[in-house]
Amino acid sequence: MGTILNPLYYAVSWVLVTFHSIFGVFTKNQSIRWSLSIIGLVILIRIILIPLFVKQIKSQRAMTALSPKMKEIQKRYKDDRQKQSEEMMKLYKEHKTNPLASCLPILAQAPIFFSLFTVLNGIAHNHPHGLMKGDILAQARQAKFFGAELSSTFLSSPNTTTKIVTIALIIAMSATTFTTQRQLLVKGMPKQDDSNNMMLQQQKVMMYIFPIIFAVSGVNFPVGVLIYWGTTNLWTMGQQFYVIKRNPTPGSPAYEELQKKRAAKGTANPDVAEDGAVATDPTSEEANQSGQSKQRQQPKKKKKRK
Repeated sequence: MGTILNPLYYAVSWVLVTFHSIFGVFTKNQSIRWSLSIIGLVILIRIILIPLFVKQIKSQRAMTALSPKMKEIQKRYKDDRQKQSEEMMKLYKEHKTNPLASCLPILAQAPIFFSLFTVLNGIAHNHPHGLMKGDILAQARQAKFFGAELSSTFLSSPNTTTKIVTIALIIAMSATTFTTQRQLLVKGMPKQDDSNNMMLQQQKVMMYIFPIIFAVSGVNFPVGVLIYWGTTNLWTMGQQFYVIKRNPTPGSPAYEELQKKRAAKGTANPDVAEDGAVATDPTSEEANQSGQSKQRQQPKKKKKRK
């Protein structure tokens, strides 16, 4: 397994070392430089994953649009699971969508997350991975985040400061996960019948399950990994907020709010004349003009003089 992931260990460690060198221009504090290097790694990865995020949004909206047809298939073949699955696959293929596409950003990050975990864990146990060796490894072992070593975990460190910082990071990680999921459910999902919407039910389960998983497993994560995951959660929350506000899913509460705002701006600016009179609808204006032109009398021909 280690041999297979060696290229990723080198890639992750190279990015960390490169950012560490870049931030050396601004500060000589090793702790700040290594902490910012982890944040820089997150930003770089999330920028690379933007195309996958766009694909994820398109997949989610396609699945939402197909929800009525999916319900119909489930109702029609409720006693035949195999036939139901076959019809579902046909539906996905016909509309060129895939329910797994919504998981692409998470799946793409998983190897990087595991590699970072291994590199930081190696720092804690003085095991070199990738470019983390020699003097670089020694510097990284001494780096701290608010007094907590980047390579230490809640369970492995007897230091009270480390435990407090770890708990704070775990709470932040769980809270951002919950907020992001709730934001999607409340603002970004179309209004549908909750009892029959499988996708909505899954989103609700994930909203409560994921924060619990992070809270339980977070005690085993090094502080550096918690910084990574907390930062990527903040990025996801901000990115999703922007999409929901600027390009919401049709039928969602956010879409209705945007339509109301656009309608208000339309009546306040283009439809009101300078003298305060409300302008008429252009289509009705054209219709009136066309009607008038139809009723317009043809000019009478003048009688020719003899």
